[in-house]
Amino acid sequence: MSGATIAAAVARFVRDRVVPYEHDPRRSAHGPSDELVQELRDLARAAGVLTPHILSDGSHLSHRDTAKVLRAAGLSPLGPLAVNVMAPDEGNMYLLGKVASTEQKARFLSPLVDGTARSAFFMTEPAADGGAGSDPSMMLTTAARDGNHWVVNGRKAFITGADGAKVGIVMAKADEGATMFLVDLPDPAITIERVLDTIDSSMPGGHSVVAITNLRIPADQMLGIPGDGFKLAQVRLAPARLTHCMRWLGACDRANEIATDYACRRHAFGKPLVDHEGVGFMLAENLIDLRQAELMIDWCADVLDTGALGTVESSMAKVAVSEALMRIADRCVQVMGGTGVTDDTIVAQVFREVRAFRIYDGPTEVHKWSLAKKIKRDWRDAQSPVHP
Repeated sequence: MSGATIAAAVARFVRDRVVPYEHDPRRSAHGPSDELVQELRDLARAAGVLTPHILSDGSHLSHRDTAKVLRAAGLSPLGPLAVNVMAPDEGNMYLLGKVASTEQKARFLSPLVDGTARSAFFMTEPAADGGAGSDPSMMLTTAARDGNHWVVNGRKAFITGADGAKVGIVMAKADEGATMFLVDLPDPAITIERVLDTIDSSMPGGHSVVAITNLRIPADQMLGIPGDGFKLAQVRLAPARLTHCMRWLGACDRANEIATDYACRRHAFGKPLVDHEGVGFMLAENLIDLRQAELMIDWCADVLDTGALGTVESSMAKVAVSEALMRIADRCVQVMGGTGVTDDTIVAQVFREVRAFRIYDGPTEVHKWSLAKKIKRDWRDAQSPVHP
């Protein structure tokens, strides 16, 4: 099937089967329960739309086609969970599909693709410790050889889905440099100190602060070779930034639909709200931002589909799209007035989630700083004399 056909099937499933679950009580401030997630995945499996971006032969849809599918999944905050394209699992599946050994794929990737397990990516560290955040070179978590094992010690923070995950990807600093390991979860050497109370609430397990104490990992559970960690992170991070954009674009599609319906039905001062210029113009601006975000995603997806890492392009897309989606979500709340700040619709949740997205996968300012460094490098290179 084409990406467009798969996306249409996903959109129908999300609208018809997932949207009715949006007020299901099996949720907490830290996200939907695993019971709810598995119930939704059973429905997706029966409908033939579970993990739709990975084909039966294990290959992935192109990034351009993935954009269509994940945008459709994002039409409900529960949609990516239901069809198994949520973060961090989607990014972890992509990484393992690219770099894991055959044995590692059978043990760690298969249950993720099947939708029977969740995963967590252990990279970010607590700011109070002076550890790695937006700058992974500051990593303090260590990995030391011990015979045919590695022993990992450190603390991690903002680890999405750690509470309840069955598969972990742990990044630690060995003598050779940053290194990645696969681990089974739960493990007594990995303890959740607390689950943070954050503005967003769409991801099962929330975001945890984690202590890793003398975690013993067999050498054959290393991804790549010692010191490959940063290189492997780049394989994952650029596409994962973009898939975040895809999912939340779908959420803003839906929020805009809800706000538009409200503005066309609600009357004030003698006419529908949409006929008041201040409201109509906000909805018009939403259409412009939605289309610009779509085009930015497709442009970056095309770059990734050439096989390029797309680091610069994904930074540009992440900034442009997250900022555009924030404007859209904010306007939707404003158009709906008091109703917009309630949980009667998903609009308020989309606003909260997109606000967090401006931080997650690199704050806007970090990406701009990185782009500014490239501008300076390019300028400096252009000053060098050209020899025939």
